[in-house]
Amino acid sequence: MMRISRPLATLASVSLLTALTACAGAPSEEKAASPQGGYPLEVTTCGFTSTLDARPTRAITMNQGATEVALALGVEDQLVGTGYIDDAVPAKWKAAYDAVPVLSDQYPDHETVINAKPDFIYGSYISAYDDEAAGSQEQLEKLGIASMTSLFGCGDGDAKPEGGTTFETVWDEVDLVARAFGVPERAEAIRTAQSEVLEELEAEKPGAGIDVFWYDSGDKTPYVGTGEGGPQLILDAVGATNVFADIPHGWTDVAWEKVIAADPDVIVLADASWSTAKEKIAYLRNDPVLSKMRAVKAGAFVALPFSETTPGVRLADGAVNVGGQLDKLPR
Repeated sequence: MMRISRPLATLASVSLLTALTACAGAPSEEKAASPQGGYPLEVTTCGFTSTLDARPTRAITMNQGATEVALALGVEDQLVGTGYIDDAVPAKWKAAYDAVPVLSDQYPDHETVINAKPDFIYGSYISAYDDEAAGSQEQLEKLGIASMTSLFGCGDGDAKPEGGTTFETVWDEVDLVARAFGVPERAEAIRTAQSEVLEELEAEKPGAGIDVFWYDSGDKTPYVGTGEGGPQLILDAVGATNVFADIPHGWTDVAWEKVIAADPDVIVLADASWSTAKEKIAYLRNDPVLSKMRAVKAGAFVALPFSETTPGVRLADGAVNVGGQLDKLPR
């Protein structure tokens, strides 16, 4: 199999610059409007328009993706809190992350949010604004708190950002967040670095000729990476074939019978605190039928952090990670 010429060095270079995540969106509007690039700034995502009167200095990020976008942009000094982490924050941002108060292991409730006196909230998912979380965006706006949601996290599984789920739309979100935080020039460095990484992967194609089953979570019914989300972008980047690429949505439930029929060469596993790669491997190996699949018998597993699998600034890291592991598997 062809080798990637500099996977570890590339990953390190991306790591210095990257960070952002997301989810599914409403028929996507996404814009930031301001006089001469300054404030007041109107930000529209997921059908909601919020106005930032000035550069945020007391922002809260909800979900790991949003937090890591802020850290990638170097605006940790503008944060007064974070909430809801899925897995470990990368070493490159650990010191910055540790300097920001963690308001809750999951979503902080409305009272906790208000007590932090935020001027801006950025969430990866629309669920950040549930009643049991921060409260509705309308409610927050009345309190003088601006807010936005990831372009990919609007709550409707069929909705996507304008232009679909692509690395370009991931970078569009980084641009939008950078403008909201008053550091628009920093987004371009992320776009440039990640574009170079993806161009190299496209040239090398470490996954060429490999059929992949992307196993996110679940046991009785697996929740799998399908044709329109982060997993598909990663597999396209490395030149591998997603056995469920023809199914719309980014992730969906698929019957085990279909996985068995596909009999993939490799199984990619999302590693999250709530569904670890180790647990999924044990399940596959202990099941009398699933254990007979070629990939399980060969131990052809690739694991990566969940936060590298969702549309966001770590998605390019995920592509390098998957490409490097595929490159080492026997063929």
